[in-house]
Amino acid sequence: MVVTAIKQCSPGRFSVEFDSGETLLSTLDAVSDARLYVGTELDREAFEELKRSSSKSLDRQKALEILSRRPYSRRELKDKLLRGGAEEQRAEDCVAWLAERGFLDDAEYAGAVARHYSAKGYGPGRVKSELRRRGIDRELTDETLSELPENTEKLDAFIARRLSDPSDRNSVRKVSAALFRRGYSWEEIRAALRRYDCETEED
Repeated sequence: MVVTAIKQCSPGRFSVEFDSGETLLSTLDAVSDARLYVGTELDREAFEELKRSSSKSLDRQKALEILSRRPYSRRELKDKLLRGGAEEQRAEDCVAWLAERGFLDDAEYAGAVARHYSAKGYGPGRVKSELRRRGIDRELTDETLSELPENTEKLDAFIARRLSDPSDRNSVRKVSAALFRRGYSWEEIRAALRRYDCETEED
């Protein structure tokens, strides 16, 4: 098989045409590594190796493009690659390659997600739920939560905004339910209500 043309079809992507009529989508890295030029002759084994290296390089390029738009966890990125048509092993290899080079860091990502939701006034339960939903494992989730500062100020501010009469038990119940939905434990909620001199069910 002889290379008859190498054409750039989009930024970073090239089509390699052969005298057999076959066309292969590749990348600059793969084309450069194979030292291809018009007139290069490849046997079937070399052609298959070029296909494999091109697929791997295309996966990595696609993953980098995805990461350029927003951060991802390792699992999120793998799932996105799989939905885009990548094979399981290729997706795993791509994620591992990116993590080795520092493009993916679950610990850093988990910390950023946790700080974001904590700053918005959500409790540990909601933060934990978000981290697990994004593919952060249990150990790292627990470690990330342990490093978050207490959010008592935002919890107290929420109660102050929502509760005009601390003695109104119906209003207290509604505020308690809202805080629970935001990820606070009943212990944290009761402690906050006591700071606000509310009458709770235990009083």
